[in-house]
Amino acid sequence: MKLIGSITSPYVRKVRIVLAEKKMDCEFLLEDVWSPSTKITASNPLGKVPTLVLDDALSIYDSRVIVEYLDARAPFQRLIPEGGRERTEVKTWEALADGLLDAALAIVLERKRPANEQSPSWISRQEGKIEAALAACARGLGQSTWCYGKSFSLADVAVGAALGYLCLRFPDHGWRAAHPNLSTLYDRLMQRPSFQTTEPK
Repeated sequence: MKLIGSITSPYVRKVRIVLAEKKMDCEFLLEDVWSPSTKITASNPLGKVPTLVLDDALSIYDSRVIVEYLDARAPFQRLIPEGGRERTEVKTWEALADGLLDAALAIVLERKRPANEQSPSWISRQEGKIEAALAACARGLGQSTWCYGKSFSLADVAVGAALGYLCLRFPDHGWRAAHPNLSTLYDRLMQRPSFQTTEPK
């Protein structure tokens, strides 16, 4: 298998964390999808990362599909429950974390536009989504050790990747002070080798 991605993409990091947790061998190919010379569309017509290329050349995308494939391929220590409400709740956590990331990335991209072309109202709308997502994560976590149930799951992977992206791109954001339980969770997650080795610099 080959994973096409970038070091700073939080969606790629989510996949890399799952690979590390599952102890699965996978070649990591760096790709800058914003470069005019990018060849990403040869593997993903959407021009996005992460993209997982299997040994038979089948390409899998996006991150939610990839992590589900990886979890099913290595069924020990499942990160996603097999069915029922448990599965739905873990996947909802993932959707919440990914939505936070979508809003954060939208702000990053908007701020790369010329100042006179940026939309303050658009940025404000995305900031509101981030705050709402953080509040929902904090409420859902409460005083629990993990986001869902009594063990580490994809919910923690997804939320951890989202919080890590805030640390990278929004270092002055006050989410740690506003939500100390999320801060404690992220510090706990950062003790895991899978998070340490994938931390974006």
